[in-house]
Amino acid sequence: MRFLATSILPLLILTAAAQPPATTPTPQEPPPLAAISPSQKLDALFAQLKRLRDPSAAEGIVAQIWGVWNSSGSATVDMMLRAADAAAGKQQYAAALDYLDEAIALKPDYAESWNKRATLHFKTGNYERSMSDIAQVLAREPRHFGALSGMAAILEDSGQDAAALDVWQRVIDLYPANRDAQGHVRTLSEKLDGNKT
Repeated sequence: MRFLATSILPLLILTAAAQPPATTPTPQEPPPLAAISPSQKLDALFAQLKRLRDPSAAEGIVAQIWGVWNSSGSATVDMMLRAADAAAGKQQYAAALDYLDEAIALKPDYAESWNKRATLHFKTGNYERSMSDIAQVLAREPRHFGALSGMAAILEDSGQDAAALDVWQRVIDLYPANRDAQGHVRTLSEKLDGNKT
């Protein structure tokens, strides 16, 4: 019996030593932003942006959001958008518009093509077409603070101060550290409060 105990005990110890140590399960880390879909990445970035009040801290998040928005997933559409930007930079607005029209025809669900065309219409003073394209952007990406800012600017320029104030406040809801939007809200609120007296 003693022989059995002395020969089996070392075998049990060796077997136990060969087993991996018991570990305490660690909480699941969220996947890195690079490993998730663009939609999930935007959700995470907007959640971070909403918590930030410091404009400098928000700039990095805003740049990442624009990075997601500026990637269509199509090399052809991306090339057309770059060509449109280059043409607009040379004030060749008709050529820029042609590139943007083609980008939209190739990938109509891509919000940034619509946004770039809305911006081009805004630059050329065609507010009606700009607002129409902004509506298309917001139908695809309701959090697009760039498109909302353009809408608010058009409303403000057309004397629709109450509507402009509402849209600027939507921008601040998404992007609280946006100093430009804060300035417009302050100015329009004072103007509208002055009109009430």
